[in-house]
Amino acid sequence: MESKCTVTPKKSALTGSARKIKDNAADWHNLMLKWESYNNTAFSAANKIVNLKISSLSHEKMLLDDTETPRDSTDKEELEKLCSELLELFEKQQQIQLKMEKLTSTFKGVCDLEAYQCSGDIPRPILFHTWPTNLFYETSLKMSEMYKKEISLKKTIVGEIAHTSDQDLLMVYLSCWLYQPFIDNNIKVLLESMLLETGHRPL
Repeated sequence: MESKCTVTPKKSALTGSARKIKDNAADWHNLMLKWESYNNTAFSAANKIVNLKISSLSHEKMLLDDTETPRDSTDKEELEKLCSELLELFEKQQQIQLKMEKLTSTFKGVCDLEAYQCSGDIPRPILFHTWPTNLFYETSLKMSEMYKKEISLKKTIVGEIAHTSDQDLLMVYLSCWLYQPFIDNNIKVLLESMLLETGHRPL
């Protein structure tokens, strides 16, 4: 009877490091889609906060000019509701960013294992088409660092947006949330390259 350890796996079924890398590439794709979805919803909430703030600031000015009567607490309640919504969405993006860091750590683990197995003159394998294993780690790290800086900026915006009375600064916060200055335009190229290399996209 043939023992389990001598059974040859089907060639189509990836195993070990190759399977881990391919799964990680798919996870990166899915996390980036989720991030964008949360970011768009959060921008909508942030936009409402800014509009409410600007409206409130204008109203306060009219009160000082004695041209308006005081408003009730409706605006304050609406502002608190929107701020809670924005915070909740930010926390979801924060969780995604931490998962991206974990993916990068996994890539590094695969690289470290390969370095251990291929010490000395043993050539390192190409697991897919042309990329050496360390290129997956370097690409993941580059993307992960972008999101790490971006989440730090968003944390500042979440903490300040409801307390800012400067309309120009409010518009800067809104613009930063939408355009995500720390996420380079070439990030989609990096991701697509990884998906092509691992076979998730046809060559």
